[in-house]
Amino acid sequence: MTSAVTIAEVHKHYGALYALRGIDFEIKQGEFFGLLGPNGAGKSTLINIMAGLTYADRGAVRINGFDVRRDYRQARRALGVVPQELVYDPFFDVREMLRLQSGYFGFGRENHAWIDELLETLNLGDKADVNMYTLSGGMKRRVLIAQAMVHKPPVLVLDEPTAGVDVELRQILWRFARRLHQDGHTIVLTTHYLEEAEQLCERIAILDQGSICALDTKQALLSRSPYRRVRLTLADAAIELPESILRLVEEREAQSITLRLHRLDDQLGAVLEAMHQCGGRLLDVHTVEPGLEEVFMELTCRKRGEVGC
Repeated sequence: MTSAVTIAEVHKHYGALYALRGIDFEIKQGEFFGLLGPNGAGKSTLINIMAGLTYADRGAVRINGFDVRRDYRQARRALGVVPQELVYDPFFDVREMLRLQSGYFGFGRENHAWIDELLETLNLGDKADVNMYTLSGGMKRRVLIAQAMVHKPPVLVLDEPTAGVDVELRQILWRFARRLHQDGHTIVLTTHYLEEAEQLCERIAILDQGSICALDTKQALLSRSPYRRVRLTLADAAIELPESILRLVEEREAQSITLRLHRLDDQLGAVLEAMHQCGGRLLDVHTVEPGLEEVFMELTCRKRGEVGC
């Protein structure tokens, strides 16, 4: 089966700055794929190359088998991109904007029913005849999503789609994304809200300084962290804890302490025994397994050689 997106040894530099260093991976048909990384990691550059907005210095990108340089029209028609920036034409109303975008991809009146469906799905029905420049930022974001889907592309890139939006729009967006995924669309998501990637994505690539520092399934990435957190709720907040416990404390509140324990060692048993020895009585023990945010920080800090992350 042809991959939805193939990125083959892609390099890109701007003068002395190397934005991408040999990026090489594939995204499967129908996959919900996360593309994560800190600011400046190279995510936007890679998306711009996928969309044909800039060219790689070396390597190739194919969308549904079409090379973005040799077969630009076919590759671009297979791709929808929701950009970070609120880019719009202030001279048109919402429906006109969508019909204009539809015509750009060669669709005529036969696509009007799909445009109306997008307007309703994204709760834009009452804004269809409103000029774009009068819309709020959240409404403009919804129009960008509709624009990206107006030509029914099999591959959709969501580039920081929930940055600065309200809870209602976030929920609408994720319901729509899940529906598209269930219908067989390939979704590529970039986000700084790592809990979103953890909930939605099946496989994740983490970029840092222009290179891939991790590429795996979500579960495999989560299992990489050697640590877990244990929150102990104490009956007596004033109890004096032994040094063996204090050196594991990550956070302390009124009647609770959070410990960072190594998952491969039987540290919890030793902690409970030490609590018993010092006369500490526990009201609750709650274990929290590491999330994607913790794994992300550990991988990117390790690659940069930073201490204390």
